Amino acid sequence: MFIRFVRPRRLAGTSAREGFFCSAYELRRNRFLDDVTSERLDEALSWFSTNLTIPKKFSRSRSKGRDNAEFTQGLSWFKEDATPVITRAFDLIALLKEHDCQTEIIRTDRVGYILYEDDDQVVAEPFADTPV
Repeated sequence: MFIRFVRPRRLAGTSAREGFFCSAYELRRNRFLDDVTSERLDEALSWFSTNLTIPKKFSRSRSKGRDNAEFTQGLSWFKEDATPVITRAFDLIALLKEHDCQTEIIRTDRVGYILYEDDDQVVAEPFADTPV
């Protein structure tokens, strides 16, 4: 099972919703945040930056060769057994909720074509029936 935290806004050119990190970075740019909230948000984002890999490129097909590979966008999903990451995600969601940022949780075992995988997450190009 995989878990994705999303907000209502759609990713440009897709039917998929933006991930909750978009809300966090948008809130971070808010110049009217109080010092306590700003510090909590910075700490949360710093933890993710340190502890969660951000893949640079994904390729659905390696058959075209490294230089000619078809690169695509994928959606990030946490593995349900990535307990430290998911715990931190729920902490961040609570902080976002305090500032009226809506977050929805999507769970599925059909994320799509896996483009990247590590111990905590996968990035996948969704199937037509993948909830996004």
